[in-house]
Amino acid sequence: MGQDVDRRTFSREDRTRYRHKVRRCLDAFARMLQESRFDFERPMTGLEIELNLVNNRSEPAFRNVEILNAIADPDFVTELGQFNIEINVAPRRLADGGITQFEEQVRASLNAAETKVRERDTHMVMIGILPTLRASDLTHDTLSANPRYALLNDQIFAARGEDLHIAIDGVERLHTTCDSIAPESACTSAQLHLQVSPTQFAAYWNAAQAIAGVQLALAANSPFLFGKHLWQETRVPLFEQATDTRSEELKAQGVRPRVWFGEQWITTVFDLFEENVRLYPALLPIMEDEDPFEVLDRGETPALGELRLHNGTIYRWNRPVYDVVGGRPHLRVENRVLPAGPTVIDTLANAAFYFGVVRMLAEADRPIWSQMSFSAAEENFHTGAKNGLEAQIYWPGLGFVPAAELVLRRLLPMAHEGLDKWGVTAEERDRLLGVIEQRCLTGRNGATWQVGQVARLEADEGLDRHDALRAMLKRYVDYMHSNEPVHAWAD
Repeated sequence: MGQDVDRRTFSREDRTRYRHKVRRCLDAFARMLQESRFDFERPMTGLEIELNLVNNRSEPAFRNVEILNAIADPDFVTELGQFNIEINVAPRRLADGGITQFEEQVRASLNAAETKVRERDTHMVMIGILPTLRASDLTHDTLSANPRYALLNDQIFAARGEDLHIAIDGVERLHTTCDSIAPESACTSAQLHLQVSPTQFAAYWNAAQAIAGVQLALAANSPFLFGKHLWQETRVPLFEQATDTRSEELKAQGVRPRVWFGEQWITTVFDLFEENVRLYPALLPIMEDEDPFEVLDRGETPALGELRLHNGTIYRWNRPVYDVVGGRPHLRVENRVLPAGPTVIDTLANAAFYFGVVRMLAEADRPIWSQMSFSAAEENFHTGAKNGLEAQIYWPGLGFVPAAELVLRRLLPMAHEGLDKWGVTAEERDRLLGVIEQRCLTGRNGATWQVGQVARLEADEGLDRHDALRAMLKRYVDYMHSNEPVHAWAD
């Protein structure tokens, strides 16, 4: 939910009017799909990376407004917590060096920004969860100042009617209670956008769902939260719980969460938008003046503001996006699975793997979703998050297989072929997919490196958990700026 808001309270009449308006937007969207009004001839890809701010002690620095003013780059924006910022990378095609251009732009922007923030004794970190966070760091007072975050917090807790209980059982156990959505700000991700045609959308979304568990296993980078060693990608259960609007009774009744994997393969993009409208009450019933049918009748493109805002408050791991650029509408699959980091090259290697594999699966003669159940894909998702590279992933024709073996035997060749189809150069393809291959061969991603470092610091240097996390994070930041992929970092 990226737009500014100025309303703080909503009446019953507001919610009723909004429900009617969002359904009218859905009807207009259906008409646009029937009339083939979408831009997709030259598909673009996009990238967003969320970052953490730390001080010289490697602990969270709650100063994102000051830091953004210092960076003075419109590509950098606020995020939920005062220790978060986000960089939005200009979209581009993958062909003709597009992935290299992504890498060059991100590195140049981050290096320029880091130079400015260091002058203020602050550093930026790309990591799934900042390991030095304490529970006391995440309160209502540490939310960013933008009113939209306070409003979102108020509406989620009004819907819940009670405090939030976070319970994560991993290597260690964490059980805590929160009175705000601030714990969500601990989750920092890298989000990939892929523009597709309406007719292709279902195939690409289904393909993205099918490989989400593998993505998590490969890229896990969030093993610690509040000093506890939990899942390899703890960001997944934390995000699922930190924005849950349901009471325990509603959970027991089977009411769907607002952060969820989904429950079935789809046949059209309309399925997802319709499901969002049908199943979820509005969190932010903010009305626009636009009548979408009047806009369509004039031969113009409606913004569908209510539908987009509502869609933005339902946090699917692969989310459908409707957007308008230059007066032309388009559709995107937003892949929200990946954690941030550890380095820019690791991030782009994750992106290359995703874009390559998802294209091959989406265009396969026999779709993967016709060979495996949706529940198997969902189980893979949580297994990959919990166990990382050691996860046993189900795959048709192979049964349950170690994630690294599945990637090496089956998915890396797909990724190579898929990137060729996107027009990625052989040099780019081999360099980035080589990073994925080495992760599988070495068994090292961000999560395994973090866990190994902390264990060594505790055992060999006698540090307590928090000091070990601080020392580990300092080394992590140094390696991050080297842009050496994590599989090559020293033990």
